[in-house]
Amino acid sequence: MTDEFRTHDGLTLRYWSWSGSPAGALPPVVLLHGFAAHARLNWEGPGVVEALVAQGRRVYALDARGHGDSDKPHGDTYYGESLMARDVRLLIDRIGAERVHVAGYSMGAVVALLAAADDTRISRLVVGGIGAGAVEVGGLDTRAMPPELVSAALTAEDAADVPERTRGFRVLADVSGSDRFALAAQIRSVHRDALPLDRIKVPTLVLAGEGDPLAIRPGVLADAIAGAELTVLPGDHLTVVRDPGFAGAITRFLAED
Repeated sequence: MTDEFRTHDGLTLRYWSWSGSPAGALPPVVLLHGFAAHARLNWEGPGVVEALVAQGRRVYALDARGHGDSDKPHGDTYYGESLMARDVRLLIDRIGAERVHVAGYSMGAVVALLAAADDTRISRLVVGGIGAGAVEVGGLDTRAMPPELVSAALTAEDAADVPERTRGFRVLADVSGSDRFALAAQIRSVHRDALPLDRIKVPTLVLAGEGDPLAIRPGVLADAIAGAELTVLPGDHLTVVRDPGFAGAITRFLAED
């Protein structure tokens, strides 16, 4: 099922929902995708939705502003993970649940951390595809993906002119059918301030691929969140989500209240 809601700044965001049968007693799960992906690509394709629904969970997956079937303005002021965290809180309002579990990947993991720091309805958290950068540079690891270079790759007229270092972002945007100029606005607005990791008091799993250059030293992030657990799986930033252990790690961790 799909539905939509309006944000505080007038955008229409699309979200998807699935329900296990019968629905279990555990809280609904909210899934937040990565940069240049969308809800179904990041979560349905790799089997995460299927695994959660098989447990009887109610699952919601949001297409972030600028992505998927949600509105895609081109102005930088519409973007940034702090605004996306505000969107997540609106989605939780719409769900009407007193408690939710949240799993985010890459950009979505940064959004999840920001949301969990302020919203007491989030009672369990999984953050994947990020590592030491979340502690040392305040979000996605811009040392590995300089925003100005990624923005240039996305807005280049000819993909052949994109340097190899950032070509993967252009390829992902093209393969996923993304609005490249909306993505460029988001990457220029990427979160750069210290994340309020000390305010996260809920059980948290940090999940990373062992060969992921955007999630180096994930133990640094796990150590910065009180009581957080760490799971490292084979794969890099794009391939780890299709490792069988990825969906398994998420469903096992979220199987507790």
